[in-house]
Amino acid sequence: MPQETPDALEGTREGTAERSEPGAGPTQPALATLAVTAGRPAPGPDAPLNPQIVLTSTYHAGGPVGYGRHGNPTWSALESAVAALEHGSALAFASGMAAIAAVLETVPVGAVVLAPTHAYSGTRALLGELAGSGRIRLREVDVSDPDALAGAVPGVELVWLESPTNPMLTVVDLPRAIAHAHRAGARVAVDNTFATPMVQRPLELGADLVVHSATKYLSGHSDAVLGVTVAARPEQTERLAGIRALRGAVPGPVESWLVLRGLRTLHLRVAAASANAAELAGRLSGHPAVTRVRYPGLPGDPGHARAAAQMSGFGAIVAFEVSGGAAAADRVCAGTRLWVAATSLGGVESTLERRRRWAAESPEVPEGLIRLSVGVEDVEDLWADLDGALRATS
Repeated sequence: MPQETPDALEGTREGTAERSEPGAGPTQPALATLAVTAGRPAPGPDAPLNPQIVLTSTYHAGGPVGYGRHGNPTWSALESAVAALEHGSALAFASGMAAIAAVLETVPVGAVVLAPTHAYSGTRALLGELAGSGRIRLREVDVSDPDALAGAVPGVELVWLESPTNPMLTVVDLPRAIAHAHRAGARVAVDNTFATPMVQRPLELGADLVVHSATKYLSGHSDAVLGVTVAARPEQTERLAGIRALRGAVPGPVESWLVLRGLRTLHLRVAAASANAAELAGRLSGHPAVTRVRYPGLPGDPGHARAAAQMSGFGAIVAFEVSGGAAAADRVCAGTRLWVAATSLGGVESTLERRRRWAAESPEVPEGLIRLSVGVEDVEDLWADLDGALRATS
Protein backbone atom coordinates (compact mmCIF):
# COMPACT_ATOMS: atom_id res chain seq x y z
CA MET A 1 0.00 0.00 0.00
CA PRO A 2 2.27 2.81 -1.20
CA GLN A 3 1.65 6.15 0.40
CA GLU A 4 1.42 9.49 -1.36
CA THR A 5 1.88 13.01 -0.06
CA PRO A 6 -1.52 14.30 1.07
CA ASP A 7 -2.78 17.25 -0.97
CA ALA A 8 -2.72 19.40 2.15
CA LEU A 9 1.03 18.93 2.35
CA GLU A 10 1.88 19.71 -1.26
CA GLY A 11 3.99 22.80 -1.74
CA THR A 12 5.91 22.50 1.54
CA ARG A 13 9.38 23.28 0.25
CA GLU A 14 11.51 24.43 3.14
CA GLY A 15 12.74 23.11 6.45
CA THR A 16 10.66 25.77 8.18
CA ALA A 17 7.13 26.63 7.21
CA GLU A 18 6.34 29.88 5.47
CA ARG A 19 4.18 31.95 7.80
CA SER A 20 1.22 33.61 6.13
CA GLU A 21 -0.30 36.96 6.98
CA PRO A 22 -3.20 36.99 9.46
CA GLY A 23 -6.37 35.86 7.75
CA ALA A 24 -4.49 34.38 4.78
CA GLY A 25 -5.49 30.80 5.61
CA PRO A 26 -3.62 27.81 7.07
CA THR A 27 0.13 27.51 6.64
CA GLN A 28 1.97 24.40 5.53
CA PRO A 29 3.72 22.41 8.27
CA ALA A 30 7.49 22.68 8.52
CA LEU A 31 9.56 19.57 7.87
CA ALA A 32 10.39 19.31 11.56
CA THR A 33 6.67 19.24 12.34
CA LEU A 34 6.06 16.61 9.66
CA ALA A 35 8.84 14.42 11.06
CA VAL A 36 7.03 14.36 14.39
CA THR A 37 3.42 14.15 13.20
CA ALA A 38 3.24 12.34 9.84
CA GLY A 39 2.16 8.70 9.82
CA ARG A 40 0.21 8.90 13.10
CA PRO A 41 -3.06 6.97 13.48
CA ALA A 42 -6.32 8.89 13.50
CA PRO A 43 -6.93 10.61 16.86
CA GLY A 44 -9.81 9.61 19.10
CA PRO A 45 -10.65 8.91 22.74
CA ASP A 46 -8.10 6.42 24.07
CA ALA A 47 -6.70 5.88 20.57
CA PRO A 48 -2.97 5.13 20.54
CA LEU A 49 -0.65 7.99 19.63
CA ASN A 50 1.69 5.70 17.70
CA PRO A 51 0.91 3.13 15.01
CA GLN A 52 0.84 -0.46 16.13
CA ILE A 53 3.25 -3.18 15.05
CA VAL A 54 0.98 -5.41 13.00
CA LEU A 55 2.43 -8.91 12.96
CA THR A 56 0.45 -10.83 10.38
CA SER A 57 0.98 -12.72 7.16
CA THR A 58 -2.72 -13.32 6.54
CA TYR A 59 -5.78 -11.08 6.22
CA HIS A 60 -9.48 -11.85 6.14
CA ALA A 61 -10.68 -11.88 2.54
CA GLY A 62 -12.54 -8.97 0.99
CA GLY A 63 -10.08 -6.10 1.49
CA PRO A 64 -7.56 -4.40 -0.80
CA VAL A 65 -4.41 -6.04 0.61
CA GLY A 66 -5.15 -9.75 0.35
CA TYR A 67 -1.83 -11.12 1.61
CA GLY A 68 1.06 -10.10 3.83
CA ARG A 69 3.47 -9.62 0.91
CA HIS A 70 1.28 -6.87 -0.52
CA GLY A 71 0.89 -4.56 2.44
CA ASN A 72 0.95 -3.97 6.16
CA PRO A 73 -0.44 -1.07 8.25
CA THR A 74 2.94 -0.55 9.90
CA TRP A 75 4.65 -0.19 6.52
CA SER A 76 1.93 2.21 5.45
CA ALA A 77 2.49 4.48 8.45
CA LEU A 78 6.21 4.74 7.67
CA GLU A 79 5.56 5.27 3.97
CA SER A 80 3.11 8.06 4.76
CA ALA A 81 5.69 9.86 6.90
CA VAL A 82 8.52 9.59 4.34
CA ALA A 83 6.13 10.65 1.56
CA ALA A 84 5.29 13.79 3.52
CA LEU A 85 8.97 14.66 4.02
CA GLU A 86 10.11 14.00 0.44
CA HIS A 87 6.86 15.22 -1.17
CA GLY A 88 6.24 12.14 -3.28
CA SER A 89 4.84 8.62 -3.22
CA ALA A 90 6.79 6.32 -0.89
CA LEU A 91 7.36 2.59 -0.67
CA ALA A 92 9.30 0.65 1.99
CA PHE A 93 11.65 -2.23 1.17
CA ALA A 94 13.56 -4.86 3.12
CA SER A 95 16.83 -2.91 2.75
CA GLY A 96 18.42 -0.02 0.94
CA MET A 97 19.89 -2.46 -1.58
CA ALA A 98 16.43 -3.98 -2.16
CA ALA A 99 15.15 -0.49 -2.96
CA ILE A 100 18.07 0.17 -5.33
CA ALA A 101 17.58 -3.21 -7.03
CA ALA A 102 13.87 -2.52 -7.52
CA VAL A 103 14.57 0.78 -9.25
CA LEU A 104 17.13 -0.87 -11.54
CA GLU A 105 14.59 -3.62 -12.27
CA THR A 106 12.40 -1.00 -13.98
CA VAL A 107 15.07 -0.55 -16.66
CA PRO A 108 14.31 -2.52 -19.86
CA VAL A 109 16.66 -5.38 -20.71
CA GLY A 110 19.72 -4.11 -22.53
CA ALA A 111 19.01 -0.44 -21.82
CA VAL A 112 21.74 1.98 -20.78
CA VAL A 113 22.17 3.13 -17.17
CA LEU A 114 24.41 6.13 -16.52
CA ALA A 115 26.12 6.11 -13.13
CA PRO A 116 28.91 7.99 -11.31
CA THR A 117 32.47 6.75 -11.63
CA HIS A 118 32.55 6.67 -7.82
CA ALA A 119 29.49 6.01 -5.69
CA TYR A 120 28.27 3.67 -2.97
CA SER A 121 30.14 0.39 -3.43
CA GLY A 122 26.98 -1.74 -3.12
CA THR A 123 25.34 0.16 -5.96
CA ARG A 124 28.50 -0.12 -8.06
CA ALA A 125 28.71 -3.86 -7.42
CA LEU A 126 25.09 -4.42 -8.43
CA LEU A 127 25.46 -2.29 -11.56
CA GLY A 128 28.60 -4.21 -12.48
CA GLU A 129 26.84 -7.53 -12.01
CA LEU A 130 23.85 -6.47 -14.11
CA ALA A 131 26.16 -5.16 -16.84
CA GLY A 132 28.26 -8.33 -16.78
CA SER A 133 25.20 -10.51 -17.35
CA GLY A 134 23.93 -8.32 -20.19
CA ARG A 135 20.87 -7.22 -18.22
CA ILE A 136 21.87 -3.56 -18.67
CA ARG A 137 24.57 -1.58 -20.40
CA LEU A 138 26.53 0.55 -17.98
CA ARG A 139 27.97 3.95 -18.83
CA GLU A 140 30.04 5.75 -16.17
CA VAL A 141 30.75 9.47 -16.04
CA ASP A 142 32.18 12.11 -13.76
CA VAL A 143 28.85 13.48 -12.55
CA SER A 144 30.51 16.54 -11.02
CA ASP A 145 31.17 17.78 -14.58
CA PRO A 146 27.85 18.96 -16.08
CA ASP A 147 29.30 19.11 -19.58
CA ALA A 148 30.58 15.53 -19.37
CA LEU A 149 27.20 14.39 -18.10
CA ALA A 150 25.38 16.26 -20.87
CA GLY A 151 27.53 14.50 -23.43
CA ALA A 152 26.89 11.09 -21.89
CA VAL A 153 23.09 11.10 -21.51
CA PRO A 154 21.93 10.54 -25.12
CA GLY A 155 20.51 7.03 -25.41
CA VAL A 156 20.33 6.54 -21.64
CA GLU A 157 17.25 5.05 -19.96
CA LEU A 158 18.12 5.85 -16.32
CA VAL A 159 20.61 8.27 -14.76
CA TRP A 160 21.66 7.20 -11.28
CA LEU A 161 22.99 10.00 -9.06
CA GLU A 162 24.25 10.54 -5.54
CA SER A 163 24.84 13.97 -4.06
CA PRO A 164 26.96 14.23 -2.04
CA THR A 165 28.58 11.04 -3.33
CA ASN A 166 29.66 8.20 -1.07
CA PRO A 167 32.42 8.43 0.13
CA MET A 168 34.09 11.28 -1.80
CA LEU A 169 31.40 13.87 -0.98
CA THR A 170 31.30 15.24 -4.51
CA VAL A 171 28.33 17.58 -4.92
CA VAL A 172 26.39 17.17 -8.16
CA ASP A 173 24.59 20.12 -9.74
CA LEU A 174 21.28 18.28 -9.48
CA PRO A 175 18.98 20.78 -11.28
CA ARG A 176 21.36 20.97 -14.23
CA ALA A 177 22.08 17.23 -14.33
CA ILE A 178 18.38 16.38 -14.13
CA ALA A 179 17.55 18.87 -16.89
CA HIS A 180 20.20 17.34 -19.16
CA ALA A 181 18.80 13.86 -18.50
CA HIS A 182 15.20 14.82 -19.13
CA ARG A 183 16.05 16.58 -22.38
CA ALA A 184 17.59 13.30 -23.52
CA GLY A 185 14.50 11.35 -22.46
CA ALA A 186 16.12 9.67 -19.44
CA ARG A 187 14.65 9.17 -16.00
CA VAL A 188 16.67 10.25 -12.95
CA ALA A 189 17.03 8.46 -9.62
CA VAL A 190 18.89 10.11 -6.72
CA ASP A 191 20.22 8.33 -3.65
CA ASN A 192 19.45 10.88 -0.93
CA THR A 193 20.74 8.82 2.01
CA PHE A 194 23.55 11.21 2.96
CA ALA A 195 21.55 14.41 2.75
CA THR A 196 18.14 13.22 4.08
CA PRO A 197 14.99 15.20 3.26
CA MET A 198 15.92 17.63 6.02
CA VAL A 199 18.82 18.89 3.90
CA GLN A 200 17.83 18.12 0.30
CA ARG A 201 14.68 17.05 -1.56
CA PRO A 202 15.62 15.88 -5.08
CA LEU A 203 12.03 15.49 -6.28
CA GLU A 204 11.64 19.25 -5.88
CA LEU A 205 14.71 19.66 -8.10
CA GLY A 206 13.09 17.58 -10.83
CA ALA A 207 14.21 14.00 -10.06
CA ASP A 208 11.85 11.14 -10.89
CA LEU A 209 12.85 8.86 -8.02
CA VAL A 210 14.59 9.11 -4.65
CA VAL A 211 16.12 6.19 -2.77
CA HIS A 212 17.08 5.98 0.90
CA SER A 213 18.91 3.41 2.91
CA ALA A 214 16.54 3.94 5.84
CA THR A 215 18.99 1.88 7.87
CA LYS A 216 21.01 5.08 8.12
CA TYR A 217 19.68 8.54 9.06
CA LEU A 218 15.96 7.88 8.77
CA SER A 219 16.27 5.21 11.47
CA GLY A 220 19.23 6.82 13.20
CA HIS A 221 19.80 4.21 15.91
CA SER A 222 21.68 1.40 14.13
CA ASP A 223 19.00 -1.15 14.98
CA ALA A 224 17.04 -1.72 11.76
CA VAL A 225 17.76 -2.61 8.14
CA LEU A 226 15.28 -1.06 5.69
CA GLY A 227 15.06 0.89 2.43
CA VAL A 228 12.63 3.37 0.89
CA THR A 229 11.84 4.62 -2.59
CA VAL A 230 9.96 7.87 -3.21
CA ALA A 231 8.53 8.61 -6.64
CA ALA A 232 7.38 11.85 -8.20
CA ARG A 233 4.41 10.04 -9.81
CA PRO A 234 2.20 7.43 -8.14
CA GLU A 235 2.29 5.14 -11.18
CA GLN A 236 6.04 4.71 -10.67
CA THR A 237 5.43 3.54 -7.13
CA GLU A 238 2.73 1.13 -8.30
CA ARG A 239 5.29 -0.46 -10.61
CA LEU A 240 7.84 -0.67 -7.81
CA ALA A 241 5.21 -2.17 -5.51
CA GLY A 242 4.68 -4.97 -8.01
CA ILE A 243 8.42 -5.64 -8.15
CA ARG A 244 8.62 -5.62 -4.34
CA ALA A 245 5.81 -8.17 -4.02
CA LEU A 246 7.05 -10.52 -6.76
CA ARG A 247 10.69 -10.37 -5.62
CA GLY A 248 9.73 -10.72 -1.95
CA ALA A 249 11.66 -7.59 -0.94
CA VAL A 250 9.15 -6.65 1.74
CA PRO A 251 10.12 -4.92 5.00
CA GLY A 252 9.41 -6.39 8.41
CA PRO A 253 6.76 -4.65 10.52
CA VAL A 254 9.12 -4.37 13.49
CA GLU A 255 11.83 -2.76 11.39
CA SER A 256 9.28 -0.40 9.84
CA TRP A 257 8.09 0.66 13.29
CA LEU A 258 11.67 1.21 14.50
CA VAL A 259 12.49 3.41 11.51
CA LEU A 260 9.31 5.43 12.01
CA ARG A 261 10.16 5.92 15.67
CA GLY A 262 13.64 7.08 14.69
CA LEU A 263 12.19 9.43 12.10
CA ARG A 264 10.51 11.46 14.86
CA THR A 265 13.87 12.96 15.85
CA LEU A 266 15.41 13.16 12.36
CA HIS A 267 15.45 16.97 12.31
CA LEU A 268 17.11 17.16 15.73
CA ARG A 269 19.69 14.49 14.98
CA VAL A 270 20.64 15.90 11.58
CA ALA A 271 20.99 19.42 12.99
CA ALA A 272 23.16 18.33 15.92
CA ALA A 273 25.32 15.95 13.89
CA SER A 274 25.78 18.50 11.10
CA ALA A 275 26.92 21.14 13.57
CA ASN A 276 29.47 18.68 14.96
CA ALA A 277 30.59 17.74 11.45
CA ALA A 278 31.17 21.36 10.46
CA GLU A 279 33.29 21.97 13.55
CA LEU A 280 35.36 18.82 13.08
CA ALA A 281 35.89 19.48 9.37
CA GLY A 282 37.30 22.90 10.16
CA ARG A 283 39.67 21.51 12.78
CA LEU A 284 40.79 18.64 10.56
CA SER A 285 41.66 21.13 7.81
CA GLY A 286 44.49 22.45 9.93
CA HIS A 287 45.71 19.15 11.34
CA PRO A 288 49.34 18.22 10.53
CA ALA A 289 48.44 14.54 9.93
CA VAL A 290 45.69 15.35 7.41
CA THR A 291 46.40 16.08 3.74
CA ARG A 292 42.88 16.83 2.56
CA VAL A 293 39.38 17.27 4.00
CA ARG A 294 36.27 16.69 1.93
CA TYR A 295 33.18 18.43 3.32
CA PRO A 296 30.86 20.69 1.30
CA GLY A 297 30.38 22.98 4.30
CA LEU A 298 33.96 24.20 4.04
CA PRO A 299 34.15 27.43 1.99
CA GLY A 300 37.14 26.08 0.08
CA ASP A 301 35.49 22.78 -0.85
CA PRO A 302 34.90 22.40 -4.62
CA GLY A 303 31.22 21.66 -4.00
CA HIS A 304 30.55 24.39 -1.45
CA ALA A 305 28.76 26.91 -3.68
CA ARG A 306 26.74 24.21 -5.39
CA ALA A 307 25.71 22.66 -2.07
CA ALA A 308 24.75 26.06 -0.65
CA ALA A 309 22.52 26.65 -3.66
CA GLN A 310 20.58 23.37 -3.63
CA MET A 311 20.80 22.16 -0.03
CA SER A 312 19.57 23.65 3.24
CA GLY A 313 22.66 22.40 5.09
CA PHE A 314 25.82 20.40 4.50
CA GLY A 315 25.13 17.13 6.28
CA ALA A 316 27.07 15.14 8.84
CA ILE A 317 29.46 13.08 6.69
CA VAL A 318 33.10 14.18 6.50
CA ALA A 319 35.91 12.47 4.59
CA PHE A 320 39.60 13.18 5.06
CA GLU A 321 42.87 11.76 3.83
CA VAL A 322 45.64 10.82 6.23
CA SER A 323 49.30 11.46 5.60
CA GLY A 324 50.89 8.03 5.34
CA GLY A 325 48.20 6.35 3.27
CA ALA A 326 46.36 3.14 4.07
CA ALA A 327 48.55 1.97 6.94
CA ALA A 328 48.27 5.28 8.77
CA ALA A 329 44.52 5.45 8.15
CA ASP A 330 44.08 1.94 9.54
CA ARG A 331 45.98 2.94 12.67
CA VAL A 332 43.72 5.96 13.14
CA CYS A 333 40.59 3.81 12.85
CA ALA A 334 42.00 1.30 15.31
CA GLY A 335 43.24 3.98 17.69
CA THR A 336 40.01 5.71 18.67
CA ARG A 337 38.02 4.91 21.81
CA LEU A 338 34.84 6.94 21.37
CA TRP A 339 34.57 6.75 17.58
CA VAL A 340 33.29 3.32 16.48
CA ALA A 341 35.15 1.57 13.66
CA ALA A 342 32.20 0.36 11.58
CA THR A 343 30.98 0.33 8.00
CA SER A 344 27.54 1.84 8.51
CA LEU A 345 26.59 5.47 9.07
CA GLY A 346 23.81 7.81 10.09
CA GLY A 347 23.37 6.68 13.68
CA VAL A 348 23.48 8.81 16.80
CA GLU A 349 26.95 7.40 17.47
CA SER A 350 30.01 8.56 15.54
CA THR A 351 31.65 6.00 13.28
CA LEU A 352 34.72 5.99 11.05
CA GLU A 353 36.08 3.73 8.35
CA ARG A 354 38.84 3.50 5.76
CA ARG A 355 36.70 2.85 2.73
CA ARG A 356 39.33 1.25 0.46
CA ARG A 357 39.52 -1.68 2.84
CA TRP A 358 36.59 -3.00 0.76
CA ALA A 359 37.51 -4.64 -2.55
CA ALA A 360 34.32 -3.30 -4.17
CA GLU A 361 35.22 0.33 -3.45
CA SER A 362 36.02 2.51 -6.45
CA PRO A 363 39.73 2.74 -7.31
CA GLU A 364 39.23 6.51 -7.49
CA VAL A 365 38.87 6.59 -3.70
CA PRO A 366 42.27 7.30 -2.10
CA GLU A 367 43.75 4.49 -0.02
CA GLY A 368 44.17 6.77 2.97
CA LEU A 369 40.64 8.23 2.91
CA ILE A 370 38.64 7.89 6.13
CA ARG A 371 34.90 8.49 6.08
CA LEU A 372 33.42 9.94 9.24
CA SER A 373 29.77 9.61 10.11
CA VAL A 374 29.56 12.28 12.78
CA GLY A 375 27.09 11.63 15.56
CA VAL A 376 25.53 13.71 18.30
CA GLU A 377 28.06 13.28 21.10
CA ASP A 378 29.84 16.26 22.63
CA VAL A 379 32.06 17.68 19.91
CA GLU A 380 35.00 18.26 22.26
CA ASP A 381 35.00 14.58 23.24
CA LEU A 382 34.87 13.58 19.59
CA TRP A 383 37.75 15.88 18.71
CA ALA A 384 39.93 14.79 21.61
CA ASP A 385 39.54 11.15 20.60
CA LEU A 386 40.13 11.73 16.88
CA ASP A 387 43.00 14.16 17.38
CA GLY A 388 44.68 11.70 19.73
CA ALA A 389 44.46 8.89 17.21
CA LEU A 390 45.81 11.13 14.45
CA ARG A 391 48.73 12.35 16.52
CA ALA A 392 49.63 8.80 17.45
CA THR A 393 50.22 8.05 13.76
CA SER A 394 52.51 11.04 13.17
